[in-house]
Amino acid sequence: MRKIVVQMSLSLDGFFEGPGGDIGWHQVDEELHQHFNDVIAPMGGFLSGRVSHQLMAAYWPTADQDPSASGPEREFARIWRDMPKIVYSRTLDHADWNATVVREVDVEQVRKLKAEPGGDLALGGADLAATFARHNLIDEYRIYVNPVLLLAGAVDLAAPPGLVARFAELIPRATLVVQPDAGHYPWLEDAEAFTSTVAAVLAGSDGA
Repeated sequence: MRKIVVQMSLSLDGFFEGPGGDIGWHQVDEELHQHFNDVIAPMGGFLSGRVSHQLMAAYWPTADQDPSASGPEREFARIWRDMPKIVYSRTLDHADWNATVVREVDVEQVRKLKAEPGGDLALGGADLAATFARHNLIDEYRIYVNPVLLLAGAVDLAAPPGLVARFAELIPRATLVVQPDAGHYPWLEDAEAFTSTVAAVLAGSDGA
């Protein structure tokens, strides 16, 4: 049985986007990008909403032609182009790049899709993931936590209940790796103070 997998990049206080949809705080270096490639390449397909698919299609089909692209970026461009895709949309009549448009999330059809042979399925898009979560269709969450506090933004509605509370339990025992380019977060200069600040903030947060 194939699994439906959600990969989420979250801030320490549980947001996947900052105000105005800002995701500039996501920290993806070449090592992490290569990890993503290694995880995604064996998969059997992408399941995306319209917005997520169009954002990916605007960049990745030709990303490997950009001379400034890193090795992992060029590799992912090929992975993305070749991977079968299902795009859930009520408005699109057609989607390019090996994609099939499906109008609605049909629970039985998704279960049949999971029962087909092949690799696991990567689910993308917050609204679509929330719909899959409501129907208990998500098998695995892969959560990548950025050492950033946003204090405001959008919470991923697909996130498992109690996720942020669990962060609060784990952070006091965690070793924080402070990125050298994070100087615009003053409290990152002191890792011990950062740990205390995060634990205090999360102790009073339910992620809502």
